Amino acid sequence: MGDAARTTPLRVDAQRNLEHVLRAAREVFGELGYGAPMEDVARRARVGVGTVYRRFPSKDVLVRRIAEEETSRLTEQARAALGQEDEPWSALSRFLRTSVASGAGRLLPPQVLRVSVDDDAEAAGTAGGAAITGAGVAEAAEARVPQQRQMPPSLPPDLRLVEQRSAPAQESDDAGAAALLDVVGRLVDRARAAGELRADVTVSDVLLVIATAAPSLPDAAQQAAASSRLLDILLEGLRSRPS
Repeated sequence: MGDAARTTPLRVDAQRNLEHVLRAAREVFGELGYGAPMEDVARRARVGVGTVYRRFPSKDVLVRRIAEEETSRLTEQARAALGQEDEPWSALSRFLRTSVASGAGRLLPPQVLRVSVDDDAEAAGTAGGAAITGAGVAEAAEARVPQQRQMPPSLPPDLRLVEQRSAPAQESDDAGAAALLDVVGRLVDRARAAGELRADVTVSDVLLVIATAAPSLPDAAQQAAASSRLLDILLEGLRSRPS
């Protein structure tokens, strides 16, 4: 009993340290990008860098953990908007506002934006500029997985880092990206079919809005106000206009 009592606080401390590291990683990567060093994460979490490496043996493992969580969060936010809003434009704008307010745009995994841009370019080339459909997004994302792994050496270190992973980890990331692209594609399809979204707006445009409208400012109130103002402007740019 005595031994058990002595080990319990250690487990509690380990869990607390993990939570501190994950929170710090979201903040640091959100502010500086995925290229930020592990030392910055440790400093923000107020733990030694050795503590960080005990939980995450490489920076890639920590980056992947944060990216997976943010992709999953965005996917759930998109599903909630799709299921709880009857009006197509309300659903799309709700997803964008919720995602921007959560700050998830600053942590969008690089492969999500890269896949969606590739898919949209392919759709434009094969369908006269028509945007890719929701179902087609997932299929195209999965079909392009082998191409994703061939990244040019000129990419920045934080993007190359994401590619240095095992095949199972890559497949998991691809599945998460495909799920996000699929549900956002459905939001886009609905809004476009209702005539409320510009015909040339694509899934990648919507994801870029999330990434762009989430600035990182030192003052929380200024950041919220700037995000809201910028998103209002971007939403107006997405809406279709009577001819």
